[in-house]
Amino acid sequence: MIRVLVLLAALLGGAAARAETGVCAEDRLDIRGDWGTARFTVEIADDPAEQQRGLMYREFLPAAQGMLFVYDKAGAPAFWMKNTLIPLDMLFLTPEGRVQYVHAGAVPGDLTPISGGPGVLAVLEIRGGLAAAIGIGPGDTVRHPAFGPDADWACPVPVQ
Repeated sequence: MIRVLVLLAALLGGAAARAETGVCAEDRLDIRGDWGTARFTVEIADDPAEQQRGLMYREFLPAAQGMLFVYDKAGAPAFWMKNTLIPLDMLFLTPEGRVQYVHAGAVPGDLTPISGGPGVLAVLEIRGGLAAAIGIGPGDTVRHPAFGPDADWACPVPVQ
């Protein structure tokens, strides 16, 4: 229990203040909800080869890291856990940057397709159990350059 509290303090404590500063970068994703704000360092999977490999063969995923799968247009991507060694939570995101569906605790090696339904532009994979520990759920919003200026929580437009 103490370990979980320390983990949450690390994710939420400093990240909440920094997330509000408006800084956006390809390797960072902010997420907020009624529970507060958290920041993840993300790897981007935006081409078919990267998306096919995903987090396969990894033995560990730090709590404040994840992989963001970004598609050219919204659709209904389905995931499986083939060759994935660690449990994952999958957050299915709309073009507006809203969490549409959270699939918690995807089982390593399971070949059952996991889908968040239609209208998904991106999927964030994080360490299994973390979405529930933080309180992430449908309706929460994310901020990342992949969602563009019309997102519910858009990246600030640079002043020129």
